[in-house]
Amino acid sequence: MTLARRRTPADVPDEPGTHTTAVPRAGSGRVAAVAILFLVVAATHLAVSGQPLGAIAGLLDGTVNGQAEKIVWELGVPRLLTALLTGAAMGVSGFVLQATLRNPLAAPEFSGVNPGAVLGILGGLTLGLFPADSAAGALLAALAGGALGGGITWLLSAHRDPANLVVHGLLGSALLAGLTTMLLAYQPSRFGNALRWLIGSVDGRVWEHLAVASWWIAGGIAVAWACSGMLAVLSPSDDHAASLGLHPGLGRAVALTVAIALTAGAASLSGAIAFVGLVTPHVARRLGGGVLTAAVAGAIALAGADTLAQLAGHLLNGTHRLGVPTGVITALAGSAILIRLGRSQ
Repeated sequence: MTLARRRTPADVPDEPGTHTTAVPRAGSGRVAAVAILFLVVAATHLAVSGQPLGAIAGLLDGTVNGQAEKIVWELGVPRLLTALLTGAAMGVSGFVLQATLRNPLAAPEFSGVNPGAVLGILGGLTLGLFPADSAAGALLAALAGGALGGGITWLLSAHRDPANLVVHGLLGSALLAGLTTMLLAYQPSRFGNALRWLIGSVDGRVWEHLAVASWWIAGGIAVAWACSGMLAVLSPSDDHAASLGLHPGLGRAVALTVAIALTAGAASLSGAIAFVGLVTPHVARRLGGGVLTAAVAGAIALAGADTLAQLAGHLLNGTHRLGVPTGVITALAGSAILIRLGRSQ
């Protein structure tokens, strides 16, 4: 089966095994610009954490001896990596959903997957299935809940055009949100702990959480990248995929499984981060990239949003920090972009 004849903007530049020779200088310049942007965002993120630049510089020398360096290493760096991993996972998940469902508004939060993952985590905590600080427990619960949310959406949209799955995803998300509300009403004393999962926050994660989620997210992105050719075939139409020998239903099931796995990994770290999975795939396609571009765009976007959240905390509460969840920043920025996207359709 040959996939090189029919191309769409979905994934071609990042497709494994594809060799391109066009405009290498422009491509190199773009990579350099993205790398510089990435470093600037990462450095700014660490700088606004309130630690002196000397402590941050000490990490580059491999010295984590002073108290300030230990604070940066134990709190600042894990928070930055949490933002980068969560953003990358959400960006790729949204990219896969939009390419597979052929809908520019497809995103983890609009397909029932993200609400289901959060419901799984809160349900597991409420039932006492795993401790609140268990990274593996949160990941497994998010995976089960994400599969439940995706399954509900799939059942609601059975035998219908996959491009309209977002509509049924919103219905499924509303159902899952209702179940989440019931959980909170059942044990209102847990609402304070549940808030970070409902709004989305990258604060409070430590190396133990990253040790579990990082390999899962990295593996999910690798699988999505390996499926780039399949996404490019599915993107135009089911008839196009079938004409090239790919079963549309099977291919879509594989792609949705990857999206659910990535969303669960992101939710287990940061909860319900909204709009990153919706917006960054559009950025990736505008740049002519694919899965890897969506991962980088998502990582930069969420790290930048968390930087703004930390700055907002400083500004709103003076010298005493007021924690502003990262999900608030992504919701405010993403809602404006969503309105623009909706008006352009």
